[in-house]
Amino acid sequence: MTYDPVPYRPDPACDLVLTRVVPVPPARVWRAWTDPAQLAQWFCPRPWQVVECRIDLRPGGEFFTRMAGPEGGESLNLGCYLEVLPARRLVWTVALAPGFRPVPREHPVPAFTAIIELAPEGAGTRYTATAMHLDPAGAKTHADLGFHEGWGTVLDQLVELCQAQP
Repeated sequence: MTYDPVPYRPDPACDLVLTRVVPVPPARVWRAWTDPAQLAQWFCPRPWQVVECRIDLRPGGEFFTRMAGPEGGESLNLGCYLEVLPARRLVWTVALAPGFRPVPREHPVPAFTAIIELAPEGAGTRYTATAMHLDPAGAKTHADLGFHEGWGTVLDQLVELCQAQP
């Protein structure tokens, strides 16, 4: 049996979307997203660093990062995978903890669900990252905190890593 995900149409009022064609095949982008050692090299804008990463790549599994800033700041991010389709689609949320357990959110970025979609395009990948929010206020807060700049920067870092380590 083949599983095809239900297509998602972003809500322009509540969702933020970053789409770009990158010169890296989908399987390589997937590995950068799903190997903790790889993800730690690109997942937050430099000079911040991912100093801890745990990935339990299955629906209900843990997606955790601990980021450290150059002046001692720290950001803990705990989430739960909702959908895992190798080299095609990865969906996770910070609204749930592993095992689909509800979790309170005490973080400057409002709760969101991320959809990472990968589609072959030429020798590269059409990469689409969507951050779904509860309401327009949450989307605006995330946008004002630098969603497009930050997620664009880390995508550049992901491409850089994939090209340096094929």
